[in-house]
Amino acid sequence: MVITKLLLFVACVCIRSTAGHEFFSSTDQLMQLVEEEKTLLVLFRGYIIAEEDNLQILKGILKILTELSEDPAETINDPASAYKLIKRLNFEWLAIVKSTQKSQYKDFQELLFSDELKIPLQRDLEGAALGLIRLQEMYKLYPENITRDMPFSEDEAYYLGLVAYKEDKFQHAFHWFLYSLKKFNHPESTSPIQSVTKKDLMKYLGSSAYHFGSLHVAIYFYQQLLNLDPTDEDVNYELMLFRKLRLYATSNPDIFNLNMTSRNSYEALCRGEVKQRTSRRQRALSCRYSTGGGNPRLILAPLKEEIEWDAPRIIRYHDIISQNEIEILKNLSRPYLVRSKTGLGTVSNIRISQSVFLEEDDLVVVRVNQRIADATGLSMETAEALNVQNYGIGGRYEPHYDAGDDQNERIATFLIYMEDVEIGGATVFPKVGVALQPIKGTAVFWYNLHKNGVVDLRTEHAGCPVLMGNKWVANKWIHEFGQEFTRPCSLSEWE
Repeated sequence: MVITKLLLFVACVCIRSTAGHEFFSSTDQLMQLVEEEKTLLVLFRGYIIAEEDNLQILKGILKILTELSEDPAETINDPASAYKLIKRLNFEWLAIVKSTQKSQYKDFQELLFSDELKIPLQRDLEGAALGLIRLQEMYKLYPENITRDMPFSEDEAYYLGLVAYKEDKFQHAFHWFLYSLKKFNHPESTSPIQSVTKKDLMKYLGSSAYHFGSLHVAIYFYQQLLNLDPTDEDVNYELMLFRKLRLYATSNPDIFNLNMTSRNSYEALCRGEVKQRTSRRQRALSCRYSTGGGNPRLILAPLKEEIEWDAPRIIRYHDIISQNEIEILKNLSRPYLVRSKTGLGTVSNIRISQSVFLEEDDLVVVRVNQRIADATGLSMETAEALNVQNYGIGGRYEPHYDAGDDQNERIATFLIYMEDVEIGGATVFPKVGVALQPIKGTAVFWYNLHKNGVVDLRTEHAGCPVLMGNKWVANKWIHEFGQEFTRPCSLSEWE
């Protein structure tokens, strides 16, 4: 059992427990899975070698026993042969039983299903699939756009179709089933174990088309399904029903071509369709060096301020945090990242990320908080702890407000970008048509409340889905209490 001990040792050394963690909602967690798969390959290779060694022993025993096999009549009549038969059954065959008990499969199975292995759960698979489908919705992508450099097998595409179908995303479901059918018909299938059947695909292609309203397409695929099994009465009945419905259909939506028109300003901004600034506003915006009104800490090292928007006023600070500080914040956060919650304190698909609040237990956190105080001129006494976030597959935060109607609300937001994002991931303000791209080492700042304490409705904002890249940010939510002298209340109800 040497190999078993070795496998268990490798597992204990290389693998940490991640009970309660998710993988799809954080790209950093996904990066750890790459190393996890390498460990699993080592374990699997060791398991196969151990089984092959044991199998060779069993083959040797089989050969010897086959050569010793005697005529039944001679065995019964010859006392010596009878003795040898009993001995074989008592000794050799018991030895065979012991050899078969040396099989590593039980140890391997126990290891695979132990809490020590970081194997994604079913909810991770579903969450990842939903992330891909939502990316398709936001950025108007066909399966071929996503799988261009990473072809999917027919089973992988089929599963994505099932998830889209379950979520009533029938057009995207149809396209994934169609992609799967093309792979199914390809002579060089990429799936080592094919579980999906052509009958499954025809059924879901027809059903997806029916629910989408493309009855002529539904009829076509159900006819193909009936051709596979002409005796299927259920398919025959549904085909007859579809043909009758087609006679009364008032529209025939095109299921093959995605609608490239954005449904709202949020989508348009994320896709880069809305021009952010008029030329007049562009000329009015400016950049400057700021000392925060004479702050002694900024005299020799003034901040680089860029006015991103004037109403509401959104300021971007360049070089607000160093590369070293970013890496320290990430390392401090990694062991404690958990699924982010919405303003209602619940986990929801409108926010796909993992986050953690960092208290001032590290000097870097203290320095960053002080820098935020210097830049904004606001008190940090009632501010929330620094919140570090890492976004997952299709990671996003749909349109929301940071402030509400309670006392001591979040008067302002300071958002630090800790990574560049290749495609997607912008911070957008749908009400005013502003899209801010993540730029590593910069931060954006805005007030959520008017001076009279009322929520500024123009500050509704969202984090666009991350199509390509690894988005890390750090939020500092600053509250009203303690700002009485730094940002006094206005006597005007309009200000």
